[in-house]
Amino acid sequence: MAGARQGVSEARRIVVKVGSSSLTTASGGLDADRVDALVDVLAKVRSGGEREIVLVSSGAIAAGLAPLGLRRRPTDLARQQAAASVGQGLLVARYTASFARYGVRVGQVLLTSDDMSRRSHHRNASRTLDKLLAMGAFPIVNENDTVATDEIRFGDNDRLAALVAHLVRADLLVLLSDVDGLYDGDPSRPGTSRMAEVRGPADLADVEIGSAGRAGVGTGGMVTKVEAARIAAAAGIPVVLTSAVRAAGALAGTDTGTYFHPTGKRSADRLLWLQHASTPQGSLTLDDGAVRAVVERRKSLLPAGIAAVEGEFSAGDPVELRDAGGRAVARGLVNFDAREIPRLIGRSTRELARELGAEYEREVVHRDDLVVLQP
Repeated sequence: MAGARQGVSEARRIVVKVGSSSLTTASGGLDADRVDALVDVLAKVRSGGEREIVLVSSGAIAAGLAPLGLRRRPTDLARQQAAASVGQGLLVARYTASFARYGVRVGQVLLTSDDMSRRSHHRNASRTLDKLLAMGAFPIVNENDTVATDEIRFGDNDRLAALVAHLVRADLLVLLSDVDGLYDGDPSRPGTSRMAEVRGPADLADVEIGSAGRAGVGTGGMVTKVEAARIAAAAGIPVVLTSAVRAAGALAGTDTGTYFHPTGKRSADRLLWLQHASTPQGSLTLDDGAVRAVVERRKSLLPAGIAAVEGEFSAGDPVELRDAGGRAVARGLVNFDAREIPRLIGRSTRELARELGAEYEREVVHRDDLVVLQP
């Protein structure tokens, strides 16, 4: 345990995520003292110049509630977007003023899942964040709630934070909320205890994980935080989950919150967002032989292995690969438009090249653009 927490204290590039409940009042509106307290910790951690921090901050919608006369977070997308439009400016203004006390400039980065799932947008987001850090600015990331549609929303900033941690090649992800860690049951019940560390999925098998936050102004809960921790850990990034008031201790490597050990290795960026951030635009049904080739042997999908196609998509879009029973077994970037695929089904690439041209002698989904989904 000591060695693991030492790794936390030695992390050089860190993504910190803070939830709405840690920044606002339950009725909406920013709590300036809470924002300042968090900024005090973050500014101190980066003051020596050896550590870089990217902050993923919720709070835009919550901050916009009171100014718009809303008593609670709206359920419809249009009013959420209106609240975000008002609240995002207030949120960044508050951070800007707070960091100015330390002579630190703030840079705002608003993302949708579409930005993470399209290669050109993904590269641009990565370059922007890298450049902000290189120039000494403090990046503050949030989901772009003002323009995001239901189809391209992350849904919660916990998952966004895990993907940003991978995007910027972070050494550590810290998830801050209003709970001081993951408990082996409902923290309000007697007899439950904080889980100091999680080594893998098996440690969570019998854990009762609550789904709702206490403050009622955010979208997340412990479920989304644990899922974000799993995503990051599977990508080789350690995670500390704790409360905002314990942020200093978490970043110093003390025994606070819950430490999630890395469970996997870093993968190509596009594979992580393909699995966790992309929205399939259609599906391809595979025959049994193609399922085995893709899932077990990690081969590319060839036209001969396709049995059916559904949806409307263009070359480069993400699609689901399904078995004969309709179960999604993989996800990948398709090399052909949906309208082209029916004439390719069940045919060899050599035959297609002879009939349609050399550009058809290729995979429908290349193995480098394909991720197998866990059952």
